[in-house]
Amino acid sequence: MKNTYNKIASYEAKKGTFDKILLLYSGGLDTSVMVKWLKDNYKTEVYTLTLDIGQVGEDFEAIQKKAIKCGAKKAIVIDAQEEFAEEYLNKAIKSNANYQNGYHLYCPIGRAIIAKKAVEIAHAEGISVIAHGCTGKGNNQVRLDSYITILDPSLKIIAPVREWSMTRKEELKYAEKHGIPIPAKHKDYSYDENLWGLSSEGSEIEDSSKIPNFEKCILRNEFPENAPNDSTTISIEFEKGIPIKLNGVKTSLVHAIKALQKLGSAYGIGLKVFIEDRIVGLKVRSVYEQPAAEILITAHKELEKLVSTKDENEFKNIVDNKWADLCYSAKWHSPLMKDLNSFIDTVNEKVTGKVTCKLYKGSVWTLAVESKHSLLNAHLVSFNSKNMFNQKASAGFIELYGLQDQMAHQVSAK
Repeated sequence: MKNTYNKIASYEAKKGTFDKILLLYSGGLDTSVMVKWLKDNYKTEVYTLTLDIGQVGEDFEAIQKKAIKCGAKKAIVIDAQEEFAEEYLNKAIKSNANYQNGYHLYCPIGRAIIAKKAVEIAHAEGISVIAHGCTGKGNNQVRLDSYITILDPSLKIIAPVREWSMTRKEELKYAEKHGIPIPAKHKDYSYDENLWGLSSEGSEIEDSSKIPNFEKCILRNEFPENAPNDSTTISIEFEKGIPIKLNGVKTSLVHAIKALQKLGSAYGIGLKVFIEDRIVGLKVRSVYEQPAAEILITAHKELEKLVSTKDENEFKNIVDNKWADLCYSAKWHSPLMKDLNSFIDTVNEKVTGKVTCKLYKGSVWTLAVESKHSLLNAHLVSFNSKNMFNQKASAGFIELYGLQDQMAHQVSAK
């Protein structure tokens, strides 16, 4: 394996300048191979960091043991689910997180907390270099490299996949040669997951002209037509934009998300075949499963619409779109993101109330919404009310409202 990678960025770590490294470790083939590869190529001790941010079904104790078996000097596992929900996903809910009309941004938000924790552990362990398993074609290399060096410009980065010249087959041979545990079965798809959702990529999904093999690629969601024939109705109560009760029962944010993931998955909610524009310029396709995000954002947006003025709602939509673009584009720590969050927090001060939703075969319908801050006055709009709204004033309003268009039409007709 001849390495022809030339480092040009000042933050990329060079051989001989460090003696230990922190590897962001998933327990999969790539990062398991990296433990041995880093030790051999950089003559360094390898520490691993694995973050639990809601990956369903992962055995984190087994991942920790595997890292040690692969040659790690120390394997660190952190349960960061509560922090992820309370400090990161709360912002996604308040901003109705939605990139390019369908992606609720589970992955870019997850990378923000992963980078933060990586920097914290590097500081605690006296480590100056962090490695990760991102490829040179994806978004996550941009997010992790940027966030880590923003939080601490003195830290250096190594991305082995950008450096080595191994194909998938060569990786498997390398693992077999060095006694690195290999997954029992090679996966057709690449998966990524946290509390807020998951994606599957690879195989026929990469070709937009082909229909994804949903029976093989979907991990959690039921396909809509296989969901129950009977609908279910739920109530979600928000306080300042954050859900605090499900069906009248108090809940933490992390448990609300988990409950809605499970329920929404059964009804096929949030399943989407999605084409997106990556930061690096590639246009790609993925299959997303994001039931909790779909339910919460649908409910939140309807409540927000009830309590805010027309001008606020229209401008909030512009802000939300920009927030989503910044979040996706590795701008979590940008000054503008901080500015947008301040505005979003202010709007959400009055987003308190209850939303009743119906789930049915892939769809979320808002059936009822109520709030002490509601701007919908039933007495004003009711056909049965006589005195609350002065209908006699409407004719004069209309005469002035259409005046300029009337004059423009007359001029253009001449």
